[in-house]
Amino acid sequence: MKRFRNSVTSLITGLMLVSCVTINIYFPAAAAEKAADRIIEDIWGPEGQPKAVPEPEKNEQQSNAATIGLAILDWVIPPVAAAEPDLNINSAAITGIQAKMKARHNSLKPYFDNGAIGLTDQGLVTVHNIKAVALKDRNKLKGLIADENKDRQALYGEIARANGHPEWQAEIQATFARRWVSKAAKGWWYQSGGSWQQK
Repeated sequence: MKRFRNSVTSLITGLMLVSCVTINIYFPAAAAEKAADRIIEDIWGPEGQPKAVPEPEKNEQQSNAATIGLAILDWVIPPVAAAEPDLNINSAAITGIQAKMKARHNSLKPYFDNGAIGLTDQGLVTVHNIKAVALKDRNKLKGLIADENKDRQALYGEIARANGHPEWQAEIQATFARRWVSKAAKGWWYQSGGSWQQK
């Protein structure tokens, strides 16, 4: 019995140490998604957002079972929500970049709407159909795209730096790439696996 108790104690201690290390070094994906959503909603405004789909109603029995199940799970494995960091997106540099992107969006939106430009799977903007742009406006559009992509790259880097983890830039960029597409308006184009798709 004593040997069993020692084994259990060692196992619990080991799990606690591993979970502590994991909590301190992992990339906060859920917090990054929330931060990306807040920034995108600010830049694009409500017109660039998909319509909310109402959730199906759950019957009371399913709801009670889920509540009991979550309570048991919380008792067995304490929730780590309190340990999950909230990504800092409130630095002066981030706010400045965000303001420039918001101001530029009114110029880019018609090109998203007519399919001239689309979203890349790297969280950037690129030309999708140059024929949808009048010849006289093509250089202007190229400048808008260059400015937008420069600011997007700067935004991803600043968020990583503001949170003390410059090595997170690639993961932040990948998170934004998914969220830009998720928040894009119906009819906009985006790249997925190297091919174009329309929402």
